[in-house]
Amino acid sequence: MMKRFVFSALIIFVVMTCVSFSAPEPAIVPNPGDWTVDVTFEHPQQIVLQSDALGTPRRFWYIIITLINNTNQDVDFYPNCELMTDTFEIIPAGKSVSPAVFELIKTRHQSRYPFLESLQKTDNKILQGEDNAKDIAIIWPDFDVQATSFQVFISGLSNETVAIDHPVQKDENGMPIKVYLRKTLDLSYNLRGDTNLRSDLSIAYKGERWIMR
Repeated sequence: MMKRFVFSALIIFVVMTCVSFSAPEPAIVPNPGDWTVDVTFEHPQQIVLQSDALGTPRRFWYIIITLINNTNQDVDFYPNCELMTDTFEIIPAGKSVSPAVFELIKTRHQSRYPFLESLQKTDNKILQGEDNAKDIAIIWPDFDVQATSFQVFISGLSNETVAIDHPVQKDENGMPIKVYLRKTLDLSYNLRGDTNLRSDLSIAYKGERWIMR
């Protein structure tokens, strides 16, 4: 069983490495028609829902992003947000997250973000100007306690895309399947402290970058 786990993890690592080496970077100068909204963010925080349907406290992680559309046009917003640990666990935002968790977060940040929205409930359009800024909470359930670092990937902030050849998969004609990548914000963090003592953990911000993913 352990050999199978190690082999599976190695395969995932190899595929991810191949993609990262072959993937292009976002354009330094946007192409005509490409746009990217302005984004600021709070670093990840933890919150605990004291009781759920099973009567068991549950821990969640979340970040708050603020989006301002200075692109001179109203833009569509179809986000995809994932958290990935260094143990290869990938969690989509909102997975197994009840509305009660967002309500806790909204209450905690009411003074600074009175119009805070949930990612799952936000409108799929970002209007122009600071008056139409969006404050959005992105939430994940707690992740692998063995993880010592994680990354947050947020796409939908730009319409820049590119197609590349898949490093492994091929179609019925033996040609590489096309993989469509989106300009994505990548936020990286290390975890400090005993990862089994979740409430005592602190995070260290490693940096941000734009990637095609």
